[in-house]
Amino acid sequence: MKYIEKDRKNYPKYAQGRAERSNALIDTVKAFLVGGAICTLGQLFFEIYTHFKIDADLSRTLASISIVLITALLTGFGIFDSIARHAGAGTLVPISGFANSVVAPAIDNKAEGWILGVGTKIFIIAGPVIVYGTLASVACGVAYWVIRLI
Repeated sequence: MKYIEKDRKNYPKYAQGRAERSNALIDTVKAFLVGGAICTLGQLFFEIYTHFKIDADLSRTLASISIVLITALLTGFGIFDSIARHAGAGTLVPISGFANSVVAPAIDNKAEGWILGVGTKIFIIAGPVIVYGTLASVACGVAYWVIRLI
């Protein structure tokens, strides 16, 4: 038992010594460029849809669906993870990050079956985001309503 306590105390120093060093400036530039490219791709889809005389609201929806579909496909083929490894936070642009967080657990747990694997694990990452995002929006809405009353 004393050995475990000793290891627990030394672990942060051990982990820090083994951690891969990163260049924050280069990582930030990569994240900015990839995140910007994802957003630009979404804007490109919007422009294409509006060019074909599709209503602006529907074009926005179709552009979002297009980004989700592309992200899901890239995740399924294992390409999105490679991009994320280099781009880091740049791939977490909300819509592509959300799509990846839904598809990746579904793929990882497919071997357990469609019900107990995919069905139960598909929202394991995205679920808390949905729950707390919804709660935060309700809290902000209530706060806004109270402030408007005053």
